[in-house]
Amino acid sequence: MTVAFGIAIAIIGVSAVLGVIATVRANSDASRAVIGDLLFFSAIAVFILVAAIANSAVVFDVAVIASLLGILATLALGQMLTRGRR
Repeated sequence: MTVAFGIAIAIIGVSAVLGVIATVRANSDASRAVIGDLLFFSAIAVFILVAAIANSAVVFDVAVIASLLGILATLALGQMLTRGRR
């Protein structure tokens, strides 16, 4: 089971590295915002996987709160980028 968690962490790590590369190559603020969300939620995923390995129940509550705040930050950034237009 720990091997599966290690493989999952490696896959998420590769996606995070590709996200950092995409951030450098992005040419618009909207692209950078989406990539920032990818990196944020990748970090939460690794956080949850490490917590599952350590058998920590409190971490899942923290991850839910972080996910909620991440979604709200995405919505706020979307409003700023579109200057309130829909």
